[in-house]
This record gives sequence, C-alpha cells and structure tokens, in this order.
Amino acid sequence: MKRICSLVLTLAVLCTGISALAADAGMGRIMGTLQKKSGEPMANGTLFLFYEKSGPPPAPEKYWRVPDEIVPLDANGKFVAEVRPGTYYLGAIKRIAGEELGAPNEGDYFLANRDEKGNLRKYTVKAGETKDIGTLAQGKPFKREKAAAKGSVTAIEGTVLDEGGKPVAGALVFAFVSPTMVGKPLFASERTGRDGKYLLRVDEGGTYYLKSREVYGGGAPKAGEIIGGYGEKEPAPVKVEAGKTVKGIDLNVIHFKGRGPNQ
Repeated sequence: MKRICSLVLTLAVLCTGISALAADAGMGRIMGTLQKKSGEPMANGTLFLFYEKSGPPPAPEKYWRVPDEIVPLDANGKFVAEVRPGTYYLGAIKRIAGEELGAPNEGDYFLANRDEKGNLRKYTVKAGETKDIGTLAQGKPFKREKAAAKGSVTAIEGTVLDEGGKPVAGALVFAFVSPTMVGKPLFASERTGRDGKYLLRVDEGGTYYLKSREVYGGGAPKAGEIIGGYGEKEPAPVKVEAGKTVKGIDLNVIHFKGRGPNQ
C-alpha cells in the first residue's frame, strides 16, 4: 500500500492530453475532406495530427503514437484544424462502434495518407495561412499487420493490478520518456482485457516510464477512476531493446478516492 500511495503523489499531475491552442495570428490552419476508398465520407470520424518534431512517424500497425491534435470530422468528412506552425503527419479513424480516442480496432475504417511509394505524406502549415489538402479517399478497414520477421516488434508487456492484486480490465498504459510523466505521453497501449494484461508497443529501444489510467487524455482523476504506475517510491525506468519485448512489467493502481474539501 505504501508503494501505491507514493505513486499517487507522483502521478497526481497527469498528462495534459491533447493540446488546445488559442486562436491568434501565430496559428495556421489545415482543412480538407476525408473519405473511404468507396467514396463515402468518413462521417463523424476523428482526425489525428502528429507534429513531426514530437516523435516518430505514426505506424498504427506496429505502435500507437499519441497524437498532438484531435479534430472531429463532420457528417461529410470535412474538417478544419487550427494548429501551431510546423509539419504534420495525418491520420483518421471512423469507428464501427464506440468513440474511443486511442488506436484503431480491427475493422475500424482507418486513413493514413501515403504517396505512391507508400511513404506517409507530410503537411507543412505556416502561421496565418490555411492549407487545403483537398479530398483524400484512402479510408479502409484496419487490420493489424503481423510481424513477418522475428524481433520486428519492440514492446513492453505485463498486467495492471488493483489494490487487492486483482487484474483490472479496461485500463490503458501510457509510455513517457521523462520520469516526471508530465505532459503528453509518447505511446499508448490498447485497453486491457479481463485478465488485466497489456501490450505497449513502442517504435524503438530506449528508456520509458509507465502509468495507467482508464481515460484517454489528461486532467485530474475523478473519484473512482484508477491511477497508478510502475515503480515503488518513484517511477522506475523500463529499458527496452529494439526488436524485443520486455515482459513481467506489472503496474499497480488504486481507485482514486477524490480530493479533500481543502484540495
């Protein structure tokens, strides 16, 4: 219990989630229309923008990089996103069920804009300008590619456990590159099943710090939500080698009781 309580103090300041930037003259805009390959709009789906300097190119078949901007698509698949100047990768999901903000599930319509050689396209947005990318009709049912070669996946796996040592279903595990774990995480797992097991894929070897929540995004936890991470008195590093999976990294969480009247 001491281990869990100390983690709560460290993890009370959680990721601030997707950046919300105020509109001003220093911002740029990107707009367009997203469709399925059939030409149907990805109606009421979700656009994800990944700032090039924030991390590796997105590769949902191998890992889920947490996006820098999330923008809803309208009933016609159209969007307008206000962003800080810079270069972005683009992706979008049209769910077949639910409204999850994380990685696409099997069967969801997923769009990743690629060129003729299969490389992800980049879009550079300048301050005070609007970039219209036109209509992209590349959405198709998502299917996670199985690694063809042994050791091609780099990952961390384990179990999310509650105060009584029981597995927690529906939990997410996030990977940070800093032990402070403040701000946006770099990678996120899919939700745990009834056995509490998670698989957190990353792009390459390195050192990561893990925390678990059941909500995607930031903000203070609400009463009853789970919160916790890996480490005892302080967040412990998890070292991963490229092409290998580190196993047995269990995360201990508690159900947050809420803040007192003076907090």
